[in-house]
Formats: sequence, structure tokens, C-alpha cells
Amino acid sequence: MSALSTASLPKAPIFLITHEFYPVSGGIATFTEEIAKASAGLGYEVEVWAQSAAPQHEKSWPFRLRRLPLKGTHDLWCQFRLAWQLVRARRQLRHGIVYLPEPGPMMSMMLLQFFSAFRPRRLILTFHGSEILKFARSPLRRWLAGRLIRHATRVSTLSNYTQELLLESFPEAADKIFLTPGALRTDFVVVPPKPARAKSKLIVLTVGRLHPRKGQLLTLRALETLAPDVRARLEYWIVGRASHGSYANQLREAANAADFPVKFLGNLPDEELTEIYERADIFAMTSVNHRDSIEGFGLVYLEAAAHGLPVVAHDVGGVAEAVNHGVTGLLVPPHRPAQLAAAFERLIHDDALRQTMGDAGREWAGRNCWKKSAEALFGVSAEELEAAGDPALRP
Repeated sequence: MSALSTASLPKAPIFLITHEFYPVSGGIATFTEEIAKASAGLGYEVEVWAQSAAPQHEKSWPFRLRRLPLKGTHDLWCQFRLAWQLVRARRQLRHGIVYLPEPGPMMSMMLLQFFSAFRPRRLILTFHGSEILKFARSPLRRWLAGRLIRHATRVSTLSNYTQELLLESFPEAADKIFLTPGALRTDFVVVPPKPARAKSKLIVLTVGRLHPRKGQLLTLRALETLAPDVRARLEYWIVGRASHGSYANQLREAANAADFPVKFLGNLPDEELTEIYERADIFAMTSVNHRDSIEGFGLVYLEAAAHGLPVVAHDVGGVAEAVNHGVTGLLVPPHRPAQLAAAFERLIHDDALRQTMGDAGREWAGRNCWKKSAEALFGVSAEELEAAGDPALRP
């Protein structure tokens, strides 16, 4: 067979099917949007199938967007409704690449994988962390997920931590797994250092949904243990929507009892969030593992680093791959409140360290590239090039 190049093989259309897409916020939604944009930039024909959204929330994209008549939850009714949409479009999907970047559509595909009439040319999956534990916990879902992975052409994770977690529960992914690390959002630019200015208060900032896993209450309690003169210099700003009602109430009660300002800023649009990052001095997201919910990576750490903010975080899950300990921030073992408080105290007292870590963070934030991750997902492998004489194997 004569040598073939990737360019000589036609690119099959990509159907990216997701329950987490704009205007939904969060790490998975960001990952989904950025992979779609990067794939379109590489010349792929991309069509995103996403949950319903109000017309006023739409914006223009460099790919086709199809809104599905479903809310995008993980309940059985939503799974069946998505499965029905996939069945109706089976002839179209059969000739393309079906990409499932998160667990919602994976659960629908688990229902369809037994029908030989519904077999896309290539099936690609991305795992983020928590869903691996949830799938593995149930014997039925473990079996269904394992079967789906065996049918997949490629499987990816954002971090080495998540990759190891996936292989531990689903070793059938071993010969098809790729790393597609998260990168800085394309609408976030690395902000150059600002001239030093006198400030009466240092602002500690957390950006993340109000949920026990995100650790806002742990950060607040650590700040409360600092000396009175240190607390007098602080404000704690919390950005994010409430996704766990009792936790949000508990957090507000603790904030009301604190002797320094704690501000709840809600779920801010991107243009306002940029200004908040600019006004902050230290970024904190002290995530912990909460039941089956884990931090597989944490794109928000890169956003904070791009704005020159030193980071304080717990060393859990894949966080160490998003925060370079001692260089862009300080990682503390979880459930060590005294060590967490000491990390804050160190950064509060050391202006030069905050500046040095902030400068290092700007460089760190840009080290990964969405297009490289998209190419790892959809590019042609050496084995596929070798087998390209069979039209059924051409991507």
C-alpha cells in the first residue's frame, strides 16, 4: 500500500451530543464548547446536539447547533427522549463520528448499543471523573458502560488521575485511551501584570457552584481561624449558582457570622467575571471528594492563573495537574484545616510570593491547546492509516 497522509483521507462529520452546553456553565460545558470550536477550526464538519435553551440565550458559533427538545437531566425520561432522537437520526449518524463528551448522552447510548442498526462509524467518549465512580458502583451500569467502551473507537480523559481511575474500573479502555487535557478558554486571555497599587483589603475569590465538593465553607472556616489583624485585611468573594440548597444556606449562615465581609455575587456572565478576577488577589477552590463526586481536573484554576492569581487548593483528584504546587499556587492535603489556614496566611503576608506565583500562572495557563486535544480525539491514527484500504475504517 502506498503511503497515506491524514490530509488524503476524508474527514467524517462530527456529531457532538451533550446535555451540558451554553448557557449551562461549568467545566464540562466549557470543555464541550471548546472542543467543538477547535474541531471546526481543524476543518471538521461539526454539528452539536444540545439541551433546549431560551432563544435569547443563543449566540453565534463556528459550527451547526441543533437544540433538542429535552432539558438535559440524567433521569430515565430524559435518557429515553435523547435515545429516541438518536434513533430517528440513525441513518445520518451512522456515517459520522458520534462524540459523547459527558455522561448524560452516554447513558442514552447504553440503551441503544444492543441494536446493530445503530452503530456510528466511530464512537468517541470522554470521561471527567465522577461518572466513572457512579457507573462502577452499579453492577448493571458497570456492565453497560464496559460494553459501551468496548464499542468505542477512542476514549479520553482530561487528567492522568482520571485516566488511572477509568482504567482501574474499566480495563477494557486500555488500548484506546488518550489524554485530552483541559486548556484555557479561548475567550479568556492571559492578562499582563498590573502595576502594584495600594489596597485596603485583600480579596480571596472562589468561582464554582455552591456545592459541598467545591469547598467554599472550608475556605471560609480556614479564613476565620486567622489572627484578628489578618482577618481585618480580608474580604471573601464567592461566585457561583446554588446547586445544593442546604449547603448554600449553611454557607450563608457561616458568612453572616464571620467578622469580615463575605460577598455572594451569584452566577456572573463572563464579561463581569473577568472584572472580578481582575480585582481579586488570591484564588481559592478547596475541593474535596464528596460521595461519588470528585474533581477530575478544574478548568477554573487555569482561568484564575491567567489573571495572575496565586491559587490555594486541596490536593485531591486531578487538581495537581491544574495547579503547579509551589509554582502557581499552594496545594494542601484535604481535611487539614490548620495547613489550609497556614497556606492563606503565607500568601496574605508575602506580597512578593503572590506576584511570583501570579506571573508563573500566566505562563502555566497557556501550556495546553484545545486544537491538540481535538486532534487527539478525531485525528487519524497510524493503525487507521495502515488499514485505510478498507473504506469502512476511513475516518
